[in-house]
Amino acid sequence: MRATPDLSFGELTPEFMLDALEAAGLRPDGRMLQLNSFENRVLQVHLEDGRAAVAKFYRPGRWTDAQILEEHAFAAELAAAEVPVVAPWMLRDETGQNSTLVHVAGQRLAVTPRQGGRGPELEDPDVLRWIGRLLARLHEVGRRQPFRHRVAWHSAEPARAARDWLLAHDALPPEIAPAWAEVTAQCIAMIEAAFEALPQLQLCRLHGDCHPGNILWTPDAGPHFVDLDDAATGPAVQDLWMLLSGDADQARQQLRALLEGYEQIADFDDRELRLVEPLRTLRMIHYSAWLARRWGDPAFPLAFPWFGTANYWMDQVSLLREQLRAMQPADARPQAPRLDDEVDFDGDGFA
Repeated sequence: MRATPDLSFGELTPEFMLDALEAAGLRPDGRMLQLNSFENRVLQVHLEDGRAAVAKFYRPGRWTDAQILEEHAFAAELAAAEVPVVAPWMLRDETGQNSTLVHVAGQRLAVTPRQGGRGPELEDPDVLRWIGRLLARLHEVGRRQPFRHRVAWHSAEPARAARDWLLAHDALPPEIAPAWAEVTAQCIAMIEAAFEALPQLQLCRLHGDCHPGNILWTPDAGPHFVDLDDAATGPAVQDLWMLLSGDADQARQQLRALLEGYEQIADFDDRELRLVEPLRTLRMIHYSAWLARRWGDPAFPLAFPWFGTANYWMDQVSLLREQLRAMQPADARPQAPRLDDEVDFDGDGFA
């Protein structure tokens, strides 16, 4: 690769990305397709040896190298256990060493093989049972050892940090900020209480962002996971609740099928279902901070023009008040979680 000064994330060009792949030991043939991702720069590339790959340039400041490498090691561990995931390839870094994460002109790059497939048919109970079995296998591997660097979703701390950042950066209109801060404080207290009410909760390494867009389905092999970018520590239910949709009856049936499959492989602690609404509330608060933190990226105002308006924050106050009611303690099973207003990042996840 010709000498290139360090570039900012917003200055990445197709030419630079192709050169970076070549510097990492791959030989792209020039064909590339930008893939949908707000968080990172992700593209599909074809190589001269006939392979197709997905290259990811990581947004600076989101994860540390240690966090990314821990994600890569988890993917490799899952693949070794024959859990169908897309694990990164070994590349050559600027010093000539081999690693799954390389630095090129100030940018960080990882490459995985392209895996085809379509979205799973979540209306089919057999598909949900299969996904449930797959999640149980992932969690069985996830329980072998802990993450040391990845984020954790087993307390209200992520919501508290998001709340504090938004208020410290004056992200809300002054006339709405007090009401939002008050209801958010109440939500954080209830999230914390929900976790404290479950002593000896078993935690494991998770997919972390297991919405339907991160599962691909092939007729012969069934489901496989893509994008462990938000791998985290937390309760198993974190990887279940985002797969549910529809009204309460539909969600109840979907949940039953998922757990039928899951419990063919591993035990599931029914108490965790009490965490669905606290986890949803945590995600909602975190989502607002994620958008606000990214607002300097020109892609975000174009993609989310409704964010940051007075109407947006007033709606958030109303939604969080609804979450306060939804988080009231109740027996969890067989009752299904409330599933309206589901949050989907349409991107790479939480941060």
